[in-house]
Amino acid sequence: MTPFHPLTRRSFLKATGIGLGSVALDALLSRDLAAAEKYRGLPGFPHHPPRAKRVIFLYMSGGPSHLETFDYKPALDKLDGQPMPESFTKGQPIAQLQGQKLKVQGHLAKFKKHGKSGQWVSDFLPWHAKFVDDIAIVRSMVTDQINHDPAHTMMNTGTALSGRPSMGSWVTYGLGSEADDLPGFVVMTSFAGRNPQPISQRMWDTGFLPSRFQGVEFNSAGDPVYYLRNPAGVSAAQQRDLVAAVGDLDRRRNAAARNPEVETRIAQYEMAFKMQASVPELMDISKESKETLDLYGAKPGDGSFASNCLMARRLAERGVRFIQLYHRDWDHHGDLVKYMHMCCGATDRATWALLTDLKRRGLFDDTLVIWGGEFGRTPMFQGKGGPGRDHHIKGFAMWLAGAGVRGGVGHGATDELGYNATENPVHVRDLHATMLHLLGIDHARFSVKYQGLDVRLTGVEPARVVKEILA
Repeated sequence: MTPFHPLTRRSFLKATGIGLGSVALDALLSRDLAAAEKYRGLPGFPHHPPRAKRVIFLYMSGGPSHLETFDYKPALDKLDGQPMPESFTKGQPIAQLQGQKLKVQGHLAKFKKHGKSGQWVSDFLPWHAKFVDDIAIVRSMVTDQINHDPAHTMMNTGTALSGRPSMGSWVTYGLGSEADDLPGFVVMTSFAGRNPQPISQRMWDTGFLPSRFQGVEFNSAGDPVYYLRNPAGVSAAQQRDLVAAVGDLDRRRNAAARNPEVETRIAQYEMAFKMQASVPELMDISKESKETLDLYGAKPGDGSFASNCLMARRLAERGVRFIQLYHRDWDHHGDLVKYMHMCCGATDRATWALLTDLKRRGLFDDTLVIWGGEFGRTPMFQGKGGPGRDHHIKGFAMWLAGAGVRGGVGHGATDELGYNATENPVHVRDLHATMLHLLGIDHARFSVKYQGLDVRLTGVEPARVVKEILA
């Protein structure tokens, strides 16, 4: 929020030409901002009793390899180094391997069965192996877009078309938020040291929905939000007075204009004022116990995925509806082993800690946790400084846990080389439909009129709730 000039309440109103008696003025400025312009969702929402109150999406940006995480294929090792059968790849979209002689790349990690459920997990993820009975692994994900930006757009908005609302914006528009002094949709990013694949702010944009449902990015290091502190000489009381006066001006104007963006401006000024008090306390994880910091492996102010996971738990406790953590390191065209150790080292334990912490604080049963990226990686070799894998959209893995999700199950399968999803394919639209269902929303009944069309997060093509993974 841009700092306000330290005008007094009466000099400001005098300068703007608004004549209010002292009684009316005092009534205006004593208005409880916490009660002003609350948004608690659309009428009639949720459509049915929700299992989840909130979502934490652990977004592994860049495309983690399903063949080095959750999808074990013995035939891949048997054919290692041999030509990739053309029957798999002929006519299929390939990002960077066009025209090259394609060879099979065997697994670059060992796999073992873990937990009572006997789920396959690679040695890159030893902490995942500890909670495999709490998650439902979908091994048959498919998407439409082979390159990063359109694939991110697809995963986040349900379409490759730019300018559509992100899933976090859809959710907060439909359901509102339980947080009065924080945004309903918060985004944080991290990376582990290499030059990460960029991620656009369009991925948490509000599109054609009112901009009050925009995802708000919190910085992982330094000031969490720009202009959070008042400039010298500006007190909280002065700033509150000005916010109230500007809000009243906007309301008077909007009585004639009826512009939803004016309502957004009012809400944003008031939210920004409240965030000046709430955000510093929220972001100060130094007040967490040493045991909790050690659980995550988090250090205050380090900007790590571990600290962001701890922050996600704190946001969930405070009623934030949609929390999205991007870890931007998973684009492994070469040196896959080196970078998988780097990425998994940064995220594996912290993910286990988050689920553990949600459980012990009574939040796991009503929090939907989703883990995954925009696509997977090819069964074919790509060498950019050591063995790697190209982008792949025909079959990859994600997992869900928490509210309403059956733990310890695997759903769907790819073929013997991990190329095509052959058993119970799950499209990104199905993932969105399932997420909305757990939040109490029927995706087919959740649309907004835009340019003459009834637009949905799940689009117009078939989408289904993946009931096989639900409790």
